[in-house]
Order: sequence, then C-alpha cells, then structure tokens
Amino acid sequence: MNTATVSMAVTPTVLSTFLSHYLNRKPLRQRPTAHLSYDEGLHLIRSFLDFASHHTVEDIQAFTSQWVPHPQWVKVDQVEIPESKLTEAAGFLQEQLGPDGIRKVGGRNWWQWRKPGSSLKAEWIEMKADYHERKKSGDPGKRVMLYVHGGAYYFGSVDEHRYQMQRHARKLKARVLAPEYRLAPQFPFPCGLQDCLATYLHLLTTQDPTTIILAGDSAGGGMVLSLLVIMRDRGIPLPAGAILISPWVDLTHSFPSVSGDCPLDYIPKHGFHHKPSRAWPPLNADEYAILTEQIAKNAKLGQTKLMKPASVEMKRLPQDLGQLNSTGAIDGDSPVAGLAETAFISINLDGKEVKLKDQIQMYTTNELLSHPLVSPVMQPTLGGLPPLFIMTGGGEILRDEQIYLAHKCADPAKYPPPESSMHESAQEQLSRFKPTDVQFQLWDDLCHVAPTLSFTRPAKFMYRSVAQFGAWALARAQKTEIEILDDDSISVISSSGSSSGADDTNQALKEKAKLDGATKAEVGRAGDPLPPFRNHMIRQRVSRHGVITPLEPASELPGCNIDRNDIGVVKETPVRRWLEVRGQWDKRFGSIRAKIHKRRLKEMAAGYVGFDGETPPPAALASRRKPGEDLREKKKTKSMGLALWSLWGSKHDEATVLREHEAGKAPEIKVATTGEGEGARSPSDLAKQEKEVGRRDLAASRSRSRTKVVRDERQIADDDGVNENTPVAVLMAKRDENANHAEPPPSPGSAMLTPNYVPPETGVTGKRPKVGGIAVPFSLNKEAETASMITLTSALDQPGRVASPRPLSPEANVAPATSAAAVAATTENAKDEVVDPESLKQGESEASKTDGAETPRATSPGATSIVTNESNGTALTPLPTPTPLITVEGALANLERPPLETFVTAQEDLPTVK
Repeated sequence: MNTATVSMAVTPTVLSTFLSHYLNRKPLRQRPTAHLSYDEGLHLIRSFLDFASHHTVEDIQAFTSQWVPHPQWVKVDQVEIPESKLTEAAGFLQEQLGPDGIRKVGGRNWWQWRKPGSSLKAEWIEMKADYHERKKSGDPGKRVMLYVHGGAYYFGSVDEHRYQMQRHARKLKARVLAPEYRLAPQFPFPCGLQDCLATYLHLLTTQDPTTIILAGDSAGGGMVLSLLVIMRDRGIPLPAGAILISPWVDLTHSFPSVSGDCPLDYIPKHGFHHKPSRAWPPLNADEYAILTEQIAKNAKLGQTKLMKPASVEMKRLPQDLGQLNSTGAIDGDSPVAGLAETAFISINLDGKEVKLKDQIQMYTTNELLSHPLVSPVMQPTLGGLPPLFIMTGGGEILRDEQIYLAHKCADPAKYPPPESSMHESAQEQLSRFKPTDVQFQLWDDLCHVAPTLSFTRPAKFMYRSVAQFGAWALARAQKTEIEILDDDSISVISSSGSSSGADDTNQALKEKAKLDGATKAEVGRAGDPLPPFRNHMIRQRVSRHGVITPLEPASELPGCNIDRNDIGVVKETPVRRWLEVRGQWDKRFGSIRAKIHKRRLKEMAAGYVGFDGETPPPAALASRRKPGEDLREKKKTKSMGLALWSLWGSKHDEATVLREHEAGKAPEIKVATTGEGEGARSPSDLAKQEKEVGRRDLAASRSRSRTKVVRDERQIADDDGVNENTPVAVLMAKRDENANHAEPPPSPGSAMLTPNYVPPETGVTGKRPKVGGIAVPFSLNKEAETASMITLTSALDQPGRVASPRPLSPEANVAPATSAAAVAATTENAKDEVVDPESLKQGESEASKTDGAETPRATSPGATSIVTNESNGTALTPLPTPTPLITVEGALANLERPPLETFVTAQEDLPTVK
C-alpha cells in the first residue's frame, strides 16, 4: 500500500460519488449526505477500508503510521515516557486483572515486552500562539487533554489523527498529549492499556489531575473508559472529565444495531478481514495441533501435509461467553491446552451449533472478548467516574452499545451486568459507587466518529460541543473560570460543500421553527453553559444543523431494552456475515495462507524465544520471536496521501487562524498629501461611509470578543438519592428533614451582619451572597463604590438590614436627610461630588435676597408659583411646581417616607445645576 495505489483505488469512488450526488439528490435530502463534502468523505473512507482488506495487516499499519508534516502554526514536541512509569502501570494492571485475569491473559511479563530500542513515546500538540502566550505569562498550563486515537486497536497513529487533535487544542486553548501505544495483533490486550496508563501516570508528575481531561475515539474511547475504571479501583487520582467519541465498548457485538443494516456508516458490517500474513490470522487450535504433531514426529518439511483451513466445526458448545470462560469448556488432554487461546465461540446457525475456531477480534483472544477491561459494558458498575461526554452517530453500526453505555453510567443499578457475572465483589461495587454524570448526544444519521470528517459542517458543530464540555469539566474541577476560544467573529460554519448553501440555511430555519421550549436550543457556540443534569444525565438529540431536541425516553431506545443476560452473547447475524466473508477470503488467499503455515512450521521447528511459564496469545509477537531476529522499528517515511488528507482536514483551522491573525491587526492609517487629496470626497462624506461600513461589519460579526468565559453553573445538583422513581412519601420526608436543618435567619447582633463576614456562596467577582436563604444585593465584604451599590435603607433607620455596606456606629441615631446625602456619607468620593439639596436651597435663597429677585419656590405640597411679567407687573398663568423633595428635618418632615418598594430616581433626588 502506498499513496499511488490508494489513490487509484479511491479515485473511481470519488468521481462516482460526485456524479450520483447531483443526479440522485432526492434520497440524500434531510441527511448529512446532502453535503457534498460529507458524502465524498464517507464514501472515500469506505472505499479505503475495502481496499485495505485486500492487503495485509502490516500493510495498513505501515501506511497509517507514516510521518505526516504538521502545519506551521502548530507546535509539536515529542516526549519519552520513563520506564519507571511503565513498571508502575504494569503493577496497577496486574492488581486489576487478579490471578484469574492474569491466567487468561497468559502471564505477567510477556505484555510488558517491547521491540528492542523501542521506548514509549508521546506527542505534545499545541497552537503556537497559545504556546507563546502561555510562556509569556508564565502559565504552566492548566488545560491538558490526553487523547487516545482509534483504529480498531490495530491501525492508526498520532500522525494520522493529528489534524483532529490540533482542532481540539485550538478550540479549548489546551495542550494535547497523545501516546503512541502498541497496536494489535502483534501487541494484543493489555499492551496498549499499559502504555496509555503509563502516559497518564507520567502526566500526573507535572499536572494536577484537575487540569486533565481524557478523550478518545472508537477503540480509543473504549480504552479511555477502561483506564478510568482502573484509576477508580486502584485509587489513582481521577481527571476532571472524559470525552468518548463513538466508543467501541462491546467486542462481542451483542447489541441490536450490529445486526442491522447501516448504510450511513463506513464500518464494514462483516467485520475486518485482511490478506493472510505472518501477523494475521493466527493459527487456530486445530492448525496448531497439526503443526505440533508434525514436529513431534520429526517429519520432513517437504512431506508436511497441512489440513485445509477450517473456520467452523459442528458441535454443541455453550454460547454464553461467561460459561465459555469456565475450565469445563476446555479439554485438558488437548495438545493445545496450554495455549492462551483455548476457548471457542459457538452460535446456532440454521438449527445447528457452529463452533468458531478462529480468533475473531485482533485485540484479544475469543476467551477474553467479554472481559470487563476489553468490553467495558460488562463492568459490574460504571459509577464513580468523573463527568463523561459521550457522542454517538445515529447512523453508525455501534450505536446501541453506546446508548446503553451512557445510561449504564448514569444509572448503574438499573443496568447491571448479566447474572452470571454478579458475584460478591460485583455486588459490593454496585452499591459503593455513585452514578456517573453523563452528557449524551445522539447525532442524527451521522457515521462512526464523524469528527474524522473535520471539513464537514456537522463535524464543526461536534468540535464545538467537545470544547464546551471540556471547558466546563475543567472549570468545575478547578473551581474557577475557563477562557476558551469563541471564534464566531472570525470562524463561520460554512455550507461545507453542500449542494446549496441557501437550502441548508432554510432547512436549519425550518428545524428551529418546529422547536418550542427553552430545552430545545441550538448547539450554538463552544462555551455555552451546559443545561442542568437530570437524574445524572443530559440527554440530547442533535441534527446535522446543530439543533438540539430532547432524546426519546429510554423505553423507546432499543439499546436500553436489551435483556441483561443477552449482553456479551454473540448473535447469529454478525457471525453469519463474518463467516461468509471469511470463506471468500479463504478461497481467494488459501495458497498464501498455506505458504505462511509452512514458514511458521520451520520457525517452530527452529524454536521461538519465549517467556518462562507463560503462554502469550498466538497472534502476539512475543510468542513467536526468532533467535537473533532484528525487530527494530524502521524509520518512518513521509506519506503524501495522508498529508493531503490532513491538509484537507486542517483547511478550516488554517483559514480560522489566518482570520484571527487579521482580526488582531491594527488598522493601517495613511495620511494623504495635498496633491493626493485633490479631487477627493469631502471629509463628511468619508465619515458617513465609515459609519456604514462599521455598522455592516458589526452586523456580520456576532461577537466582538474572540474568547468566552466558561464557569460551572452548578449543573450537577447535590446527590440526595432522589430520582423519578422515588416515592412521594420519601420526598416529603426529605423535605421535612431539610426544613429542620435549614439555616435560621440571622439575629440583629449576629456576626453575619458585619461587613467582614463572607458567606461561602460569595465569589471573587462579587456574586450575591445568601444569608438565611435570602439573597442580599451585593457582597458584604465589599465597600460601596457607586450609588448603584446603595439601597434606600443602607444608612437609614434600619440598622438590622443585611445590605448595609458599612458598619453602623451605635451613636449614629440621626439618619441623613436624603438618600443622596446617604451616598455622600458612605464614600469619600461621593462627598465631593454630591451636593446636599438643603444647603443648595439655602444658598439660592440668600442669593435671591441679595439680588432683589425672588426665585419661585413652593412652600407647601399644594402651593403653586406665580410668574410675574416684570415689564408691566401683570400676573401670568400660575404654573405647578415640581414635586418637593423629601427631607427628615426640613419643611416636609410631616410627610410619610416612601415604602421600601418605592425608588427615588436621580432626577428627583439630586439637585440640578443651571
């Protein structure tokens, strides 16, 4: 596989998709495939996977692990994980597996082996602008995302996924650390899990766990979930949160969507098959027995007769993998009884029990497919984890297991594992860990890991949702505010190559018009506050236009209604599809497989370098090392194909970075000379034009600021054990209990009324504190700086008011005459700026007596002023005087003071200087 062969293979698909997109547009409407870029990307990946299936596993691994150059505006650094962290991670894994798990894995040491000279490396990815800003301010970095890439556990690399990680880094203004973990089938479970755990342990040496969030897509999402379970059970500090994008969490394929047709997904419904090679497929039990027998009889290699590859055998065997893992299903006298792969999968096909003898998944043996660290849906409980964000494509083949996963995390008691797995320790875990808070989004008709198509419109909304949750999780864990990129003013979600941008806009407006209620809001911008969690869940259905509607109840979702005892049990339809394609591959590549078996027979006769007392899986490279073999990794070569794909995926980020750079530039000003200005328009005409342009630019830009502050709005309520199934009697009892423990109102002499007391709810920005359950206007520990911080009763005759901004001395028994005077008495600045109306009145009266002219003034509430014509002395029409001011010791002292609900405006209260 190389760029040329891959290009020739996918080019016909690209052209046919382009033509059919316009010739057959009606079936594409109302779906993400209405966008040409999405339609092209979906078919391109599907065509690539089909082409790769006709090549070996080593070929696709080499192709997807090639070096891909990164953009110049991205900073990339490589780091090596210390050996001590790998050893520490191995110890935690051994504790988590236990004696039985170590026996099934095949030992304690083989999975810690690495190729000579091959250390565990990870890659730091960060925007250069964010890096320079962080270094300038001396910030060590309080936003780190540990990202585990996907690829069905056997292909993919950090280079291939970098274009996705750099967008997560840009959106969240974070640093992304991505481990280059070992891949199956050469390094099966738990090799990759050890590498990712060691990377997290290394990260903890420089970062506080509250500054870290985990993220992963597909197989990487399943790996992240297993990591969280190990951290929870082993007492390792948990991160602030985790983001799971289309996680693969059931390797037994026991959920309904795997058996259905998924035309909107690119994952092959028959599973992954490849041309036979040394790495895959491994010998099944019968083939290994034949080769072992040949060697035992010292047969000549030329006379060796190999049996025809057989994948199935008719025999009655248990279908439940829980029973399959028991020792009773294995014949101890078998010549392969010491192998790790000793179990078979059986299924009923056409009324007959069919025993599958070949290994199905590359990640692990058939015996371990239902292990809780391989298929996290088999965990006794997924409670006790940090907040999770799970994104699922509505058109993907793994949809139902992800829906089940989200509900199992939020309500572990309602979704327990099969009865065969409910042992005593599982019951203890189920009762010990509280439910996990989950935001779950089901995106209509989208494919598996839709952010892979980062150049499409739906993917851009998904990246914003990821940044929104990540910022909230970090802000909540750190108890602070997180400032992230709000690039609406410079980054516009385009039509992404759809057939008509106007049609997309009209469709989005139609969807919005159908929505009613505040809960049905658009995804909008990254950083928008999350809605509150209800019963530990935020359940959302999202359209391709980013319009959110409530998800249907769990009772209407097939993934939530599967029988608990059917989880982890292989189903007929997936097995039938797998067998059909496997039969085709055996016929097509039968001769190649026979040659590989003969080569392996020679190697077995020469002997392998093994591990004392351990039996690695047949596919593991550790089980078939030849003495003196050079296993060092080859130097990576540049891939033009992946570079072009990455360039396509980075196009939106590059355009956004350029617009951000232009937006931050100061406007250029040029002073024209007299000669250059001859015949130019008048300055007033130019000023008018500038105003029009400014208004137009302001209308086009939805945000003046390019950053957004995200904080925890207490979306997660305190866990009091109340849900929709709680009886009314229990709710009333809890209400009475809360009423009995309610905080009593403060007494007049309480210290809570002093300005030095700061309630716990008071924040650094002056949020309204609560005293006795009553919110006061402002912080008690903050001096009044302006008149807007003074209430009408701040300095009057109610010393018990909690809103008093300054301590009231006991000797002060005379209140100021007016509220304006109260302001002056409160702050020194106000004394200089506010004039007492009474003193002003007296000054005006003396001035009028001196000048001999009487200023009209009201002497009583009902008095009127007579305006006299000075020329002839005749009286004109009497004019009503304005409402007199309220005083305490003045002429209007007999009037009642306004009630507390009445407010005096500045025009009525403050004097007017003429």
